[in-house]
Amino acid sequence: MCGIAGSVNHSLNIEQLTKDLFHRGPDEQTTFETNNLQLHHHRLAILDIAGGKQPMQYGAYTIIFNGEIYNHLAVRKKYNFNCNTNSDTETILHAYAKLGPKCLDDFDGMFALVIYDEKKNELFLARDRAGKKPLYYFCNGGKFIFSSELGALKKQLPLEINEENIRQYIRMGYFYKSSTPYKNVFEIPAGSFACVSLEKPEVKISKWWNIHQYYKQPSPDDFETASQRIDSILHDAVKNRVESSDLEVGSFLSGGIDSGIVTAIAKQYNSSLKTFTVSFDGEYDEAPLAKLVADRYGTAHHEIRISFDNLVNDIEKILINYGEPFFDSSAIPSYYVSQAAKKHLTVILNGDGGDELFGGYRRYVPFAKYDFFKAGVFTKTMASLFHAIMPASNNKKSKYNYIYRLADLARKNRLGVYLSSTIDSFEGYEKYLSGTGSCLDVVKKEFDEMNRSGLSGLQKIMNLDFDNILAGNLLVKMDIATMAHSLEGRSPLLCKGLLEYVPSVNDSFKIKGTKTKYILRMLAEKYLPAELIHQPKRGFEIPLKKWIDGELKDLIASYVLSPGAYGNNFVDASFIQKIWNRKVKTGDEKRAKMIWTLFALEVWYQKIYNGTV
Repeated sequence: MCGIAGSVNHSLNIEQLTKDLFHRGPDEQTTFETNNLQLHHHRLAILDIAGGKQPMQYGAYTIIFNGEIYNHLAVRKKYNFNCNTNSDTETILHAYAKLGPKCLDDFDGMFALVIYDEKKNELFLARDRAGKKPLYYFCNGGKFIFSSELGALKKQLPLEINEENIRQYIRMGYFYKSSTPYKNVFEIPAGSFACVSLEKPEVKISKWWNIHQYYKQPSPDDFETASQRIDSILHDAVKNRVESSDLEVGSFLSGGIDSGIVTAIAKQYNSSLKTFTVSFDGEYDEAPLAKLVADRYGTAHHEIRISFDNLVNDIEKILINYGEPFFDSSAIPSYYVSQAAKKHLTVILNGDGGDELFGGYRRYVPFAKYDFFKAGVFTKTMASLFHAIMPASNNKKSKYNYIYRLADLARKNRLGVYLSSTIDSFEGYEKYLSGTGSCLDVVKKEFDEMNRSGLSGLQKIMNLDFDNILAGNLLVKMDIATMAHSLEGRSPLLCKGLLEYVPSVNDSFKIKGTKTKYILRMLAEKYLPAELIHQPKRGFEIPLKKWIDGELKDLIASYVLSPGAYGNNFVDASFIQKIWNRKVKTGDEKRAKMIWTLFALEVWYQKIYNGTV
């Protein structure tokens, strides 16, 4: 795991870059320069510590690479490559030299890579299927600069705010696909590659992998066959991620079945497996369930007790790490558990991707029975009447909240259905948002294409979540939370085998009745304590409502209620005051989401954009 950066026709401030990316690669920092090109690499040495130094060269090719290719030895064997090291980086170079961009199809791993092709005088940039490893770039005025983190890019040249993308963030809670808060700055989309000429830098994006095509190819496998195949793929994925490291590999335990199964299998390949979970007072404490798994498998378990007494002193630092406004408040426990895990090891397994791939969210249940994206006039009319008379819901996990949100989304149109069923922050209060005109145009266009795709309602929302929530929010959260502490996170559930098989299996294997993630729950009976298997979805969640009215109240108010608050340019200031003072009819959970969205925006604007850090 590493940090990478580079430029064409722009001289990087290497000292500043080293400071900004040091946490991503504290073991070694190296710069490659030729003509108008600079490539900079920060290394976190995990595999082939002695032989895996970068930038690495082979023939006319030079690479800097962030990530891991877990099946790289199998790729070597397949093509009979003659390599001098055990490094996956060298495997990538040989594969690219032989196959060009098609080499990506063979790789099972997470990666953001840049290859300089001396013969073509161009750069080749690529990201993994799910988008686990980030890669941002600026391109304008003949200059091209890229980096693993937005914050590092911001320190290398002056950037202007893209206000339409800020509006997009306020509505969606994250930046859509390639969007960022800055003009002329983009992210290489997940499952995509780009070619950039060094003579005249222009970015040409090509999609090399798309989960959608696997939803379009239904599998004939029955339930038992599918379950056995998933089990086999999972074993290979966990085994590869445990063994593809010269350092010890541990596991996060969130109290759910995803991380539980990963941990159970990992113990077979690491007899001294260390596990980590967070523990804190309140309704969201998953520590007791996590301990059931740890006890069953005899792991060296670490229960990290988090006290939020110092949260007011930490929260700005945590948000600043993201380099952009970041909405997801579960970044906070993710940050703390990563910080604690790093004291014991450098590589950690997690259960990321299980919900999006297997159907783990409660909102998927109604979509398995009815395609709300194509709801008729009668359904929308009845839902609107029902929703109008229902009191606002204040309990996120209650059945009433489930029914309330179901009625809310059923009355919406197309994209509104998706936004209401996912982040659901400012939905229903669009009239208080200024100038939202074109900020969702691209989103609407791509959403309508999905709606016409012929997929079932369940397939549509799961496909959309994989492309949006997972890539734009959840994987960003975990990458920054782990790498802030020089910790590498590995996600077996996002392996090539599962990504290219699970979407094709029957919808009823994922949602059965009201049971989410059905096939994985049935598989879990083989590995996990019965008390855990049929629990509702859990994760590193936190009591956001309590924080906003308690520990963080004064700090948040100093940001969002300031007369000069940046958020006032996008949300009516009087509406913000009413939300804060509970003068708007809405649930406590929704109120907290709106306030947190604006708080994260203000911290980014004041601390990062205005350069106070």
